[in-house]
Amino acid sequence: MTVQDVRAFNRFYTNLIGALDYGRHLYAPYTLTEARVLYELAHSADTDAADLRSDLALDAGYLSRILNKFEEAGLIERAPSEKDPRRRRVSLTPGGRAAADLLDERARESVGSLLGAVDPGELPRLAEAMRTIRTILGDGHPPAGSTEVVLREPHPGDLGWIVQRNAALYAAEYGWNADYEGLVARIVADYAEDHDPHLERTWIAEWAGRPVGCVMCVRDDAPGTARLRLLLVEPEARGLGIGDRLVTAVTGFARGVGYRDLVLWTNDVLSAARRIYQRHGFVLTAEKPHRSFGKDLVGQDWRLDLHATGE
Repeated sequence: MTVQDVRAFNRFYTNLIGALDYGRHLYAPYTLTEARVLYELAHSADTDAADLRSDLALDAGYLSRILNKFEEAGLIERAPSEKDPRRRRVSLTPGGRAAADLLDERARESVGSLLGAVDPGELPRLAEAMRTIRTILGDGHPPAGSTEVVLREPHPGDLGWIVQRNAALYAAEYGWNADYEGLVARIVADYAEDHDPHLERTWIAEWAGRPVGCVMCVRDDAPGTARLRLLLVEPEARGLGIGDRLVTAVTGFARGVGYRDLVLWTNDVLSAARRIYQRHGFVLTAEKPHRSFGKDLVGQDWRLDLHATGE
């Protein structure tokens, strides 16, 4: 990865979305920056000029000229802030809100046309690539809301989320094909249709009000043995110890209900997950090369003796 790679991507994407001639791109008399200011005003109940300047990282003089233009056009009103009389509250007029709504509609149509030209099978991969860029280059801050990670049982729709996120993440990060999605779908369907809640359980890790991780504990064919399945943590939530917490939940549950062993199957390319298993005392018992999910892989069997370890 080089500076030139990033600059080449920036030139490509800027041209793709028409950022250099945004007004003509959306048939509107606004630049990209002016459209962003309108968008922020339309989506904020109480905003002042200082907030806009900070949120959009704009020069104070440049923002002032934009707001003056909007006020002359009857798009905004300015008044002393109720919170701090030294600041000026900025709000859209009915005409300003109509302009913002029109821009939003045209932007949606533009993006819809862009996505309409993409092979539907590539859309999950595209979405995941965009999410990865935001995660790696972003500031790492959580979304608005609580930053506490909560482990909970699945809510309606969460089992479907497990299938979708496993398929999308492994396709984006490892290039696995739809065979893996089929495997995950069968595992989840079997669990949904016939599981013993006393001996089997699924955990969803929730962060800032949305699911960011999951794991399952199900009965294995061998007597007295449980199997850990479908451990996953979203890229933006990695580094928070969620994987460790999910595995701790499985080992504690399996031990508590009387299982003697906990086993799992994984692949050697999943190095981050493997390190978690090793920290919890799992021992590698077998390895075997195989061709699955469109890739040449090395499958691994791991085992944890629940009587010999304690958390």
